[in-house]
Amino acid sequence: MSFTVRAITLDLDDTLWPFAPIGARIDQVLHDWMLEHSPATAAMYPVAAMRELRERSFREHPHLHHDLSALRRLTLREALEASGASLDLLEPAYEAFYAARNQVEYYPDALDGLARIAARVPVAALSNGNADLERVGIAHLFAFQLGAREHGAAKPQASIFHAACARLGCGHGEVLHVGDHIEMDVAGAARAGLRSCWINREDRTWQHGEIVPDLQFTTLTALADWLDAHMPDRPTAPTAAAGAPARADNRDHAA
Repeated sequence: MSFTVRAITLDLDDTLWPFAPIGARIDQVLHDWMLEHSPATAAMYPVAAMRELRERSFREHPHLHHDLSALRRLTLREALEASGASLDLLEPAYEAFYAARNQVEYYPDALDGLARIAARVPVAALSNGNADLERVGIAHLFAFQLGAREHGAAKPQASIFHAACARLGCGHGEVLHVGDHIEMDVAGAARAGLRSCWINREDRTWQHGEIVPDLQFTTLTALADWLDAHMPDRPTAPTAAAGAPARADNRDHAA
């Protein structure tokens, strides 16, 4: 399949790096932090109990599903209050979490593939998650970062895809969205009028009855190869919409 790609929007978690190891590390880091700074909280909420509290907060506050930072702070606040700890510990605990959240381990192909892709077309990070690309260390490869918290709605809502296209200065059909999630990334992008690319690292079977991805690869290297083959000359880079910042500060975009 061949079509024009003037820009790319790219998912982060489970596309550039696996999230499961990050989630496990976060749980342990927070528990260790509580052991040192609030032993009563650590005793009342060991790892499994804190995870259950977080999951309950998510279920009980669907209006905050686009704002994982607020949900994390709600969880920490409830744990501190229930254990009789000072709420002065809330922000330091959040910072301990957020530092661990931004320690990522890339898929083997991710950095080289991303660098090749970014050298050919503008790339915008488009994520429901909370990674801060400045902290992670790859912000220089992106035109900007647009998170669900900043936008006010999460994928697969069409509005977040359209907002990214507007900032890229591209028509919807000129942007290729790349991600791992069948509904959030591929189906969401397709319904919003974007081209879609499924990064299927686990060799899963496509199971969506209405929509199929425009492209499907197991690595970002394969996508970079496709761009090299179908776009031998770099197109004129689109210009971000007037007044749009080059990058969004995702300091508070936390899971």
